[in-house]
This record gives sequence, C-alpha cells and structure tokens, in this order.
Amino acid sequence: MFNDLSSVTAYLETRRSGKPRDMVAPGPDSAQLDRILQTAMRTPDHGKLFPWRFVEVIDRSAFADLLKKAFCDANPDARPVQIEAAIAPAHMAPTLILLLFAPQPSLKIPLWEQEMSVGAVGMNLLHAAHAHGFVGSWITGWASYDPIVQAAICQGDEKIAGLFFIGTPALALEERPRPVPSDIIRQWP
Repeated sequence: MFNDLSSVTAYLETRRSGKPRDMVAPGPDSAQLDRILQTAMRTPDHGKLFPWRFVEVIDRSAFADLLKKAFCDANPDARPVQIEAAIAPAHMAPTLILLLFAPQPSLKIPLWEQEMSVGAVGMNLLHAAHAHGFVGSWITGWASYDPIVQAAICQGDEKIAGLFFIGTPALALEERPRPVPSDIIRQWP
C-alpha cells in the first residue's frame, strides 16, 4: 500500500507520487488546497525570507496556449504529435500548482539555502496533498526552463521550480526503483 496514512512513519516509508496523466477528479476543493499550501509553507527557511511563491493555474486552456506558443517558437518544425505532447501537461490532473523560486536579497542567507528552502516547500506540498488523501506529482520538464513560459508566469528573478499536479489516482500506484541505502550512506571519519 502506498501513501499509508495509518501513521507518520508508515506514510513516509510508503510515500509515492502519482503520474500526472493518471490523475482524475476529485482534486482538492479550495479550502483543502488552502490547507495544503499552508502546510507546504511550514518548511525550513533560514532568515524567514519566504523565497517561494505558488501560482494556481485556473485557466488550463490559456496555459495550453502558452505552452503551445513557447514550444512552437523553440521548435518551428514541430509535428502536430510533438505539439500535443508538449501541451499535454496543461490538461493533466484536476489541480495544477506552479511552485516558483523567488530569491530574496540577503547579506546573511546564501542563495543556496534559499534554493534548498524552495525544494523543502515542494516536498511538503506533496506530503500535504497525500495527507489529504490525494496523490501528487512534481515535474519540471521543458516548460519550467522555457523563457516564454517564465516571462508569462514569473516576476523579477523568479524561476519555476516545478509543476505540481494533485488529484485522485485512476490507476494503482506502482513502485519505482529506490536506492540501496549502503550505496549512498557513508560514515565519517
């Protein structure tokens, strides 16, 4: 069983993201989404800079149009099947949240620590979605790095840290390869 909510330990040991293309309704209602986002913000944040922002994508057709324009500008010879694949994420899952990295000026808090904080918010966002009985997924992909998409979504120095999909799994979740602890854990000295 994945995302076993019988205890915190059971959940963490069975945590599994879903595939955005396999997510269906229902997704969180607005009160649930508010709680999910508030929970996500309960994260390590040295200096209380809040170097992250959330963008809820409401108009999926407009987002698909943005993705199509960006993809076609970058790939003028793209075939229709490639264009459809590029805009498909705009129509996946009932809820789509863009997590932005919003670096804050600070003489004391290095940019690296702010980047880690946005990563922690992303993980908390998944945990909170799962704790509410939904399944979530965090992807980046070409759109996160595309200058046209970034110009339309981001302000100032913001960058897209990821697209977060939240919904109900239409198919059973499957395990993926996990690292062998002895391969990645070492002791010092």
